[in-house]
Amino acid sequence: MKRTTLAAAIACLAAPAPALAEGELHLYIWSDYITDAAIERFAEETGITVSVDVYDSNETLEARMLAGGSGYDVVVPTTDFMQRQIAAGVYQPLDREQLGNLEHMDEGLMARAATFDPGNEHGTVYMWGTTGIGYNIDMVAERLGEDYEVNSWELLFDPEIAAQVADCGISMLDAPTEMIPAALAYLGLDPQSHSDEDLEVAGELLASVREHVRYYHSSQYIGDLANGEVCVSVGWSGDVFQAAARAEEADRGVNVWYAIPEEGAMVWFDMLAIPSDAPNAENAHLFINYLMEPDVIAEVTNYVWYANANRSSWPMVDAEITADPAIFPPQEVMDRLFTGVTYTSREDRALTRMWTRVRTGQ
Repeated sequence: MKRTTLAAAIACLAAPAPALAEGELHLYIWSDYITDAAIERFAEETGITVSVDVYDSNETLEARMLAGGSGYDVVVPTTDFMQRQIAAGVYQPLDREQLGNLEHMDEGLMARAATFDPGNEHGTVYMWGTTGIGYNIDMVAERLGEDYEVNSWELLFDPEIAAQVADCGISMLDAPTEMIPAALAYLGLDPQSHSDEDLEVAGELLASVREHVRYYHSSQYIGDLANGEVCVSVGWSGDVFQAAARAEEADRGVNVWYAIPEEGAMVWFDMLAIPSDAPNAENAHLFINYLMEPDVIAEVTNYVWYANANRSSWPMVDAEITADPAIFPPQEVMDRLFTGVTYTSREDRALTRMWTRVRTGQ
């Protein structure tokens, strides 16, 4: 799940040659989630003109996909949203004959993603990660003590603790499908629960800390963490690591890091998928297969700091990334992770109403 605008987000052009595929490719992807170099090389190698549009929430992508006629050839939905979009006929099955690089994918991670898309029929994993806590090491220590360990959702969901760090800025994702499961995990309830009672209790917990939250947004926190404008954010793992890298580059004494809470956290998979009405489906297969080349996806991981599911690429990924348990968690942490929930339309409406109350405090 990724998020700040691609520098070359409009178009990467290459002169077509008779031996090349030619044509166009329209990509709709999370912001700041692919390298300009990868796009440019694909254009050069294939003669295909690539245009890129970006979004920063699954809800935005879903609205475009369900409306139909988006004009996109490749999109990057997260598995829980993708599941119900598949049921609505949004995506076409992948032609595996055109995807020889599927052989490089990790079977275990693909199996987890297949929980939402049996047989991985409609998509392959692009990146995966967790939803946890990004924090300013020094600001939190100043308020809670040097011995305080950031390893629990209590930092955000315990009103007494949240109040102590509120002055330096708390942010949460503007995404009820992320925040509700996190709240349930903290409460010791099933984070995948569909129980009306459980969902209501989670909403009450989120409302109880509303006064301590500076804002709800799914991308602003990257820059704000890097600049020291906020000190605690619920965020996607790669986003927080990008914030940490920016802070280090700026060299202004801002130290940012990421924690996977001990109560458990959501593991999610962003998938490469082709809309049913994609105008350039063959080029879409070419592009997906290209992104599954180990050296290509390794380069992207080194840029976005998200784990990929391409096992053959891992030796090419920077050792600092593969050795970090917050990016490539050890098995004991993986065992505490849970996948997202696909809610019914009735539950979605209830969650939307609840989330509006949480955000507005009314």
